[in-house]
Amino acid sequence: MTIFHKILAGEIPNYTVYEDEQVLAFLDIAPLSNGHTVVIPKVYAATLLDLPLNVQAGYMAGIQAAMHRIQLVLAPDAFTVGWNVGEAAGQTVPYVHCHIIPRWHGDGGGSFHALVSSADREVSDIATLFI
Repeated sequence: MTIFHKILAGEIPNYTVYEDEQVLAFLDIAPLSNGHTVVIPKVYAATLLDLPLNVQAGYMAGIQAAMHRIQLVLAPDAFTVGWNVGEAAGQTVPYVHCHIIPRWHGDGGGSFHALVSSADREVSDIATLFI
């Protein structure tokens, strides 16, 4: 059982930002910015790759609703939104969860393009693998 299972079961308290029948969005306990929110589906899946298709639309709608709530309350200039899928990407809880990170001009953060710079093959070489 993961920490997110325990949060959903009410065993661990959280600061709810948004909730509906399909998702729970709550403040991250180690925030990268004010209002950093985690969104989990109420149906278990280890990663985004495992999330059933019939749950995905409701999950995305919940993420968007949480973003609207954060926008209304904190009025950030922008958002960085994403998933860590798998341990090598930094996923520490084996339960699909999306991070919504409110952003402000001059906050010192970067884009996803600043995360990794290990590409060592030409795009055309990689493209041939998909043919």
